[in-house]
Amino acid sequence: MTLVRHLLVAPAALAFIAIGATAAELNINGVSDYPAEADQVTSVSQFADVDPTDWAYQALANLVEQYGCVAGYPNGSFRGQRAITRYEAAALLNACLDRITEVTEELRRLLKEFETELAILKGRVDGLEARVGELEATQFATTTKLTGQATWVVGANRFKGSASRLRSQSNEAFGGTTFNYDLQLGLATSFSGKDQLTTVLRGGNFDGEANVFGSGGPSGLAALETGFQEGDRPNLVAIDKLFYSFPVGDAITITSGPIVGQEDMLAIWPSVYSSDPILDVLTVNGAPGAYNKNKGAGVGISWAPESGARAAVNYVAANGASSDTRSGGFATDKAGGTGTLQLGWEGDNWGVAALFSKVQNGQDLIAFASPFVKDRFSDRGVTYAYALGGFWQPLESGWLPSVSLGWGINQSDTQRKGQVSTSQSWRAGLQWNDVLMAGNNAGMAVGQPVFATDLRGGDTPADGQFIWEWWYQFQVTDNIRVTPALFYLSRPMGELTPDGSTFQQLGGLIKTTFVF
Repeated sequence: MTLVRHLLVAPAALAFIAIGATAAELNINGVSDYPAEADQVTSVSQFADVDPTDWAYQALANLVEQYGCVAGYPNGSFRGQRAITRYEAAALLNACLDRITEVTEELRRLLKEFETELAILKGRVDGLEARVGELEATQFATTTKLTGQATWVVGANRFKGSASRLRSQSNEAFGGTTFNYDLQLGLATSFSGKDQLTTVLRGGNFDGEANVFGSGGPSGLAALETGFQEGDRPNLVAIDKLFYSFPVGDAITITSGPIVGQEDMLAIWPSVYSSDPILDVLTVNGAPGAYNKNKGAGVGISWAPESGARAAVNYVAANGASSDTRSGGFATDKAGGTGTLQLGWEGDNWGVAALFSKVQNGQDLIAFASPFVKDRFSDRGVTYAYALGGFWQPLESGWLPSVSLGWGINQSDTQRKGQVSTSQSWRAGLQWNDVLMAGNNAGMAVGQPVFATDLRGGDTPADGQFIWEWWYQFQVTDNIRVTPALFYLSRPMGELTPDGSTFQQLGGLIKTTFVF
């Protein structure tokens, strides 16, 4: 209770007592003796007849100890049960008013003494109120946040198998140890606090012709997710992504830009594998084609309400920046476009999704396909790609890993007999968090890239193979991690492997990632 409230309550309490005394018998002689007999006390405990259990104990303690305006009788009693006369009430009230007058005079003196300082404080408070009002009016100012990731990779490959000529040629062309880098700089700009303009600058020196980690070896399937180079010019920094997203209501987001990918416009990514990607082919949810990395001019809309339902539709044209309709354009026959529809559901620690993509001109479909599919694929038709995928992860770290599963099937227009009409793919990924030490993660994945299952004319090729990867991530600091990894391709050339021969690829690398 503040001092001013105390000053107001004390007289009111005594006045209430005084009014209650009108029913008591007046004893004028006793009242005239009260000031002489009264003995001022400094603590309520000095009253012999007042107990802490009395209903008015706290009020009496405040009057005695804080204001000093209640006196006792010479014998140390308060006589709380005796009716008070109006004269006694007047005497008590007078004593309290004397104390209040003393306090008031002291406050006036202090206010006068600190008059200058109080005026300064008042001016500062007024200034702060004005600034707060201005901030509340504007709410948000345009901001840009920079994030970066630099990755160094040291690695090499060895090729084995009974196909001696293919083995020796591959070891000679792709068997050297290399040291490469990939640099990504992300600029996230917001104009309202809810929208975002995303700009990604990227550079690297993963030369596809001179480095196995750029081309992935003779099949291209061992290309790393972090491997990047702008065309045939190493060390050139280029704009990798440029798109803008803004909300409409609470659940809808619209995204568009001249350089955007399908993955930037989806409502759900049905995988939690992996926190430190190794092979690029194992990052597209087991369904290359349906989930492709086609990138260009695009627009999309996604819906993600609190209920957990998810839906998205988008379109990306790899050649959308060209005005020549014979070789490009947006939504033309030569656009190199991918149209996608996705439906799914997401819970606290799980998610599932079904996806359909119409892939034009084979754009990006064969990037993750076997050499046989690339050799027998028609790039003039349309591919209808379907995918199913989902994930589950434990709520706490332990022996149980997160599980991510995905499967895809592709139906392609074919022009000639022997071309691929149907192809499939799948992947299963496991990841353990906080392995051996908090912050360290481990994972493994196995799957099959896009392999031919049916050819025009009814032939069934023997094109299947398996790809494995294993990795362990050391979290050295909050911003530095080191990831040693191994990967294995059981039959990277697919059906193009010489008859009766075997051919395998084994790779090892150490990846160091700096996040800032």
